Amino acid sequence: MENQGASVVITHHILDGKQKEYENWLKEIVPLTKHSEGFIDHQIVRPIPDLTFVYTVIIRFDTITNLKKWMESDDRKKLIEKANPLFRKNDNYQIKSGLDFLFNAENEGNKIPVRWKQFLATWSAIYPLSIIIPLILIPLLRFLKIPANHYFDALINSGIIVFMMVFVVMPNYTKLIKKWLYK
Repeated sequence: MENQGASVVITHHILDGKQKEYENWLKEIVPLTKHSEGFIDHQIVRPIPDLTFVYTVIIRFDTITNLKKWMESDDRKKLIEKANPLFRKNDNYQIKSGLDFLFNAENEGNKIPVRWKQFLATWSAIYPLSIIIPLILIPLLRFLKIPANHYFDALINSGIIVFMMVFVVMPNYTKLIKKWLYK
């Protein structure tokens, strides 16, 4: 479990009119995060202007230990304290190992489905995407006069599939199958 990597999903509910200050704060904390031991990557999902106010930050580390070290570090604590006046709610985060963050249901608390159900759910979602996305994308790339290159095509296909899985498919799919998934 320790070597599977770990992710933290952080949600910050930002007060109206404080988005610019929060963006400036991100410019402070992101470089520190990137230089933390075991850092792999991060993704910031920004709110839709004039519609939502929640920032979601997903950070991946190589181990749960390194992730916890960063989350509990003095540097992060000081920066969170500095940003507290910008938050509607306190700093909220959940640490997940492997792909657990794909199976996070708000009304299920921190409950995580058993691994074999995660496997079946992920496989059943990736399989159709791995057929449909290339059928659409490859002709589109050729139409845009992008030369055929197996590695580039695979890079774009996999990127779109992962994006769809994390942001579109799994949040909706897990709601659809939650009765089975969390049983």
